[in-house]
Amino acid sequence: MEKLYYEEMIENLAKYELKICGAQVYLFGHCEATLALADLLLDMGVSPVSILDNSAEKQGKDYKGIPVLSPESILKADGKKAMVLIVTRFYEAMNAQLRNLGFKGEIIKLADYNTFAEYSLSEETINRKQQRLEHGKELLNGLKTKYKGAFLVFCPHNALGDICFAMSFLPAFLKSRGYKEYAVFTPSKACADVAVIYGAEYVEVMEQKKLEATIQAVIYTQDESCFIAHHDRPYIVNLHKALYKKLIPLETVYKCGVYGLPKETKPIEPTCWEKYEKLDLIPEGKTVILSPYAKSVAPIDEQIWTDIINDYGSRGYKIYTNVVGNEKPLPRTEGLSAKLNEMRSILERAGTFIGIRSGLCDVVRYAKCKKMAIYPDYNYCDTKWKAIDMYSIDGFENIAVCEGYKWKR
Repeated sequence: MEKLYYEEMIENLAKYELKICGAQVYLFGHCEATLALADLLLDMGVSPVSILDNSAEKQGKDYKGIPVLSPESILKADGKKAMVLIVTRFYEAMNAQLRNLGFKGEIIKLADYNTFAEYSLSEETINRKQQRLEHGKELLNGLKTKYKGAFLVFCPHNALGDICFAMSFLPAFLKSRGYKEYAVFTPSKACADVAVIYGAEYVEVMEQKKLEATIQAVIYTQDESCFIAHHDRPYIVNLHKALYKKLIPLETVYKCGVYGLPKETKPIEPTCWEKYEKLDLIPEGKTVILSPYAKSVAPIDEQIWTDIINDYGSRGYKIYTNVVGNEKPLPRTEGLSAKLNEMRSILERAGTFIGIRSGLCDVVRYAKCKKMAIYPDYNYCDTKWKAIDMYSIDGFENIAVCEGYKWKR
């Protein structure tokens, strides 16, 4: 879960603590952010009744004793005591679903991902949005002055995979618009680093709220020298609705839906890599790099990682866990922390990469080594398509982990 939203979640938990401690608490959406919330609640002495989730595959599982149940199960709760806490990006859809089911209890949003989707015509809301618009206009004018004559590309979501998709097809899009100079704006340094790997010369990191204020100004002024390179934020298009009828891989959504490019358009490969300075410490062709962490994906069963470690360890492989910040290496592995633009050299030296399907897989998709992507068993948003359907990646062995899955050598 991104630091900005994690801190906001903690702040809101403190605000609602008295209410929460006296309620029957339910969580909605089995994902990494919800599990982080569950940990915080358990530390507070609050045991959620259940985690609600629309995925039939997730229902029946549990997390630290908290069962995963269908949203309909909440109708058995005491409406006066029950409360639903939501920390996913899909608050609006979840809120509407619960109300349509007839749930009368309180529904609380603990992290405001969707500042563009606030359904209120109150004077306070309108005044606040107007102030943000004016602030956004000032920021946008400053950027247009700083990058005079350049096409401004805004990437609002802090996800490495989305930046990879956006940058892969950006050159073809710019060519169709007749632009040569461009500047890219991202909400984090990691995303900016990815843009640089893809050859972007002008890249700037903007604090999330300033970035969203600027994007709001782009929308309201309909500035054609700017572009928002994302498939569902800030909710000015309804591309996702097509997924209710047809499977469209996310790469195609970006290529054809976001950029309007022909289906046969090929993505560019990233070229601006650097060599990891400690390559000599990595046994060539006899090392496996594990990547078990992802911000927006629920973790897989720890036993699977244990089996992978036992498998490669028994064959004499050196095993590293890719870690960022305060992440811990998996047991019986060593931590490896490197820059994103060094990862290709590491994987090609190591020989094998196994990671939970995350944006890092997109970053290293062209590395010349054996690559395996592990997909937890969940549906993309509220569609019928599995994660492996939406995110399957060429050049990888794509592995779906369903209940009872056993690692095979």
